[in-house]
Amino acid sequence: MSKEKQSEFKPYHHPAGGWGAAGATAKVLMEQSVLVKGSRGLLAMNQPGGFKCPSCAFPDADHRKKLEFCENGAKALAHEATKARITRDFFERYTVTELMEKSDYWLEMQGRLTEPMRYDAATDKYVPVTWDNAFAMIGRHLQALESPHQAEFYTSGRTANETAFLYSIFIREFGTNNFPDCSNMCHEPTSRGLPPSIGIGKGTIVLADFEHAEAIFVVGQNTGTNSPRMMTNLVEARKRGVPIILINPMPERALIRFTEPQDVLQMGTFGSTPISSEFVHVRIGGDLAIFKGMMKVLFEAEARGENVLDTAFIQEHTAGIEALREDVMGCSWADITRISGVSEEQIRKIGEIYKNSKATIICYGMGLTQHQEGSRLLQQVANILLLRGNFGKPGAGIAPIRGHSNVQGDRTVGIDEKPTQLYLDRVRDAFGFEPPREHGHHVVEALEAMEAGTAKVFIGLGGNFIHAVPDTPRSYAAMRKLNLTVGIATKLNRGHLVHGKDALILPVVARSEIIRTAAGEQFITIEDAMSNVTASRGVFEPVSDHVLPETEIVCRMAMEALPNSKTAWAQYMVDYGPIRDKIAEVYPEIYADFAEKIKNPRGFHLDIPPRRRVWKTPNGKANFLVMPGLEVNEPITDKAMLRLATIRSHDQYNTTIYSNNDRYRGVYNTRLVIFMNKEDMAERGLENGAVIGLETYSEDGVRRYVDGLSVIAYPMSRGAIAGYYPELNPLLPLDYFDEISGTPAAKSIPVKVVESVASAPPIKIAG
Repeated sequence: MSKEKQSEFKPYHHPAGGWGAAGATAKVLMEQSVLVKGSRGLLAMNQPGGFKCPSCAFPDADHRKKLEFCENGAKALAHEATKARITRDFFERYTVTELMEKSDYWLEMQGRLTEPMRYDAATDKYVPVTWDNAFAMIGRHLQALESPHQAEFYTSGRTANETAFLYSIFIREFGTNNFPDCSNMCHEPTSRGLPPSIGIGKGTIVLADFEHAEAIFVVGQNTGTNSPRMMTNLVEARKRGVPIILINPMPERALIRFTEPQDVLQMGTFGSTPISSEFVHVRIGGDLAIFKGMMKVLFEAEARGENVLDTAFIQEHTAGIEALREDVMGCSWADITRISGVSEEQIRKIGEIYKNSKATIICYGMGLTQHQEGSRLLQQVANILLLRGNFGKPGAGIAPIRGHSNVQGDRTVGIDEKPTQLYLDRVRDAFGFEPPREHGHHVVEALEAMEAGTAKVFIGLGGNFIHAVPDTPRSYAAMRKLNLTVGIATKLNRGHLVHGKDALILPVVARSEIIRTAAGEQFITIEDAMSNVTASRGVFEPVSDHVLPETEIVCRMAMEALPNSKTAWAQYMVDYGPIRDKIAEVYPEIYADFAEKIKNPRGFHLDIPPRRRVWKTPNGKANFLVMPGLEVNEPITDKAMLRLATIRSHDQYNTTIYSNNDRYRGVYNTRLVIFMNKEDMAERGLENGAVIGLETYSEDGVRRYVDGLSVIAYPMSRGAIAGYYPELNPLLPLDYFDEISGTPAAKSIPVKVVESVASAPPIKIAG
């Protein structure tokens, strides 16, 4: 029996990337016993004729390199191509109760699922089931519902366009718009907040814009871990002298200094590139105050007679500037600095950088979206860009940096609980049935329906729903009330262990594997975060003869649940070309000639109207939208209160845990840590390495508490702390979310330090 390694904190002082990333890539390939196979796969990843990375949604470069991947992409591929297998013998060895005691990391390391399994309550184990019987069980449960609205259909962002489109058609023909989706928990404020402002819920730049930008702002986003390939663009921009402003409550190693692993000279000389020219150490929730401070700099300059606003653009293309000016100028510098935690001098400095740039990109991540007013906060980002005409010209625009590799594409092709009437009309005309018109459930509403007992069936098309959602104990209890849970996945995860009375695990062909049907080899398509659609073709043999492509699984579920359907499910199951034809029929503005366009090895860009300075808003203008005040969350009411941001480690992708280390932050062999400002620690009498508990401030009478957390002194902003997701999800109340989008406010959970009662092993503090 192996000895448990001691948890340790030792600060990381090297550049991000470089030999550390190269070593981590080699190590993970060896750990998964796929050094040769994985290396071959990496040569095909993100290349024409190959497959799209199953990790992040960052686009491929126009000028491709021989190796077009990053460390985290290599980890994702290694864990997907692993030699480890979960067979029926594995499930025979463990009860579900025993598996629940295992860590998420342990579950991940067991390998790929190889055949469909059914939960057997008598033995508390999963047992083999034939595909025919599995689909028959799904059909029986769905047909037994009193209403189609009693089913919840979840979608992971890794789902391809063809599968997601058919899934949306199946569910709407079944009779509901219940589409809780992974985007509900991350970039839903982008989808809901930006359309009233600029007419579309997407970013407006393409990758080439980085080459023309004169200033780049990165706000609430840890690029080096979450979108490492973007670091290449930031390195190139810094070498051109472009200022890069980082706004974040904690410094991140890659945005301080980075070595590009594919730069032979830098690697050979142990060189690196400094990235951020200005680090703005904002308090959690202080971004709105900074944005209004930047706009105040512009309006003050305008009042002095300086020509700083793009007046011609504003007059022709926008509405609402007077109300915005009045709101911003009514904010005092004293309040702006108090709430942001940033000096007036520094806000003025970055305001001047923005003012002097003729083309600016503002990139953001979940540090902006996961707040109680995340949607309105993004509208203020759009306001800043509109003031200087930073839409529809090279080097300028708004850039949500999304996570999952097709989360944006899924929304584009119909995974939306609030579909437009035009879309529903086109579905009706294309498929010959009347789709439901009322809005369905997002994630929080789906959990509330489970809790209330009005939801009976949950089908998860990928993902690890139960560990991605808030309020963990409450969500566990809600899921266990269901009559049927279905997990469609490549790997075993917590969502398969927190299940309904009946439960199925259905294993699928992975992104890197070849899809073969009766009609021959098929390919799928993926939309990246900058609206480029490309083909993806796997190169490995499927992990088992008993796994199915996701598209076939969707079609066969539909055939069982809808025996009288006129939709050509049997055809779509084997031939993906007609699916793309139907996508083009339902979305003629952006997917016309889909079959021809996708023949281009580099893919094609979907139309983004703001790039043409066209605004698909009710008034045909881009709108300056006012958000009164300076707070994006409920204000602090107790001096003991801290704002907790849940974060990912560098060895993590969403809920997938690759190891218990976080190299760039210096954490090893543990995930139960809290990063805290030294002054905040001193106020609470805490030494470095002290073990604490955290308790949530809430008004519903439920105590939300996590114990056994080691405190690490870290350069956090005052009043801000951070810890890992999903371990700290129990602290996030289900009803603590952005009202517009429904996105949980995971980046600003109000908590307080309480005494620990756990006997947690001490963490070793080095350096």
